Amino acid sequence: MPTTQGIKLDDNTHKRLKALADIRDRSPHWLMITAIKNYLEREENYEREKREDMERWEHYQLTGEFISHKIAAQWLSDLASGKARKCPK
Repeated sequence: MPTTQGIKLDDNTHKRLKALADIRDRSPHWLMITAIKNYLEREENYEREKREDMERWEHYQLTGEFISHKIAAQWLSDLASGKARKCPK
């Protein structure tokens, strides 16, 4: 169920939003909803990647396991040349 949320914009931001909405033939409301959704998606992805990186770092600290640069570079080179191989573990 939608929830109404108020937002206070300074005059300049309000004018810019209205001008862009007119150019795009959209409502200011649509632009704000789209901007918020895009922001949330980007920031949630950032937080997910940060969490995954921390998990990998903790795994490395516990086990010492890693993939050498040489093996990773060869795998990436093979992918670039069209040779599909499983990701090294």
